[in-house]
Amino acid sequence: MGVTIRSATMWALLKTLFVQGIIARTVLRSFAWLGWLLPAGFLLKFIGLPLLSVLGVLAMPVLVLLFVIGLPIFVVFLFGGLLLAIVGMLLTVGIALAKVLIPIALVVMMVRWMRRPKGAAVAPAPTASAAG
Repeated sequence: MGVTIRSATMWALLKTLFVQGIIARTVLRSFAWLGWLLPAGFLLKFIGLPLLSVLGVLAMPVLVLLFVIGLPIFVVFLFGGLLLAIVGMLLTVGIALAKVLIPIALVVMMVRWMRRPKGAAVAPAPTASAAG
């Protein structure tokens, strides 16, 4: 009997949160955290920490802030897990993409630098008085 009362109370609480829009605002605030989580994650990954250690270091402030806001614990873990899953995916894809794009960009810059004529003077743009 106690389990059904608790689950009914939980569903009533969730319905209330959805109606008031607290969860939607929390999701948007959580995605705003990506503005500092991603650079911090790339820096920690560059230093040499493994991906799970980076996510563990980044998880603590996010979870503490969500606890301080006053969300229920399952909502905190849901949003914290979602946010850190996105950070982990972006770190993995970003580092793999950087390993491919940086050498390509270096080759393109080198080719442009080598093709540039050494003493080519840039022709001045015609002025309005000379045109007519």
